[in-house]
Amino acid sequence: MRREPRIIPIGPGDLARTVAMHRRCSPQTLWSRYHRAMADPRTYVPTLLNRPGSVHLAAQDTTGRIVAVGHLMPDHPAVEAALLVEDSWQGRGLGTRLLHHLGRHALTGGWATLYGLFRSGDERIDAILRHASVPVHRREEGGAVTAWVQVHDLEAGLSARRR
Repeated sequence: MRREPRIIPIGPGDLARTVAMHRRCSPQTLWSRYHRAMADPRTYVPTLLNRPGSVHLAAQDTTGRIVAVGHLMPDHPAVEAALLVEDSWQGRGLGTRLLHHLGRHALTGGWATLYGLFRSGDERIDAILRHASVPVHRREEGGAVTAWVQVHDLEAGLSARRR
C-alpha cells in the first residue's frame, strides 16, 4: 500500500532536502515555477526559505524525501503563493493539496488577497485552479497570468471541502 506524502512545515533547516528536490526537477518544471532559467539552487533557495514572514510547506514521501514545496510570501495586503512539484510526482494532486494548506495559512495571516503568477498556457496550474472551491480571478498580460482569490472567500470554500 502506497501512502500519500505528508504535508509538513519546512524552513532553513530543510535546505539540503529542498535543494535536492530542486535538482531532481527538469529545466521545464523550474521554468514553470520561476519563469526563467535558474542557477544552482544553493544560490536562491536559502533566500527563499529565510524570507521574513513567509510560510513554507513541503510534501514529504514515506522515505522523508521532499517531493513538492509551497510558499506563501507576504506582499501586504496580499500574499503570493508559489508551488513546485517534482516531475515524477506531478499529476497526483500534490499541488492542489499544498495550495489548500497554504490557503488555511492565508486565512490566519490577515491578508486580503492570495495570488499567484504563472505563464499563460501552463496546463498544470490551470488544472490546480480548476479544483478551487472559490472564485478565481485572472488577469493576463504579456504572456503572464496573475490569478487571485479574496482570502475571505477561502473560509467558506475550505469549510465546504472538509465536509
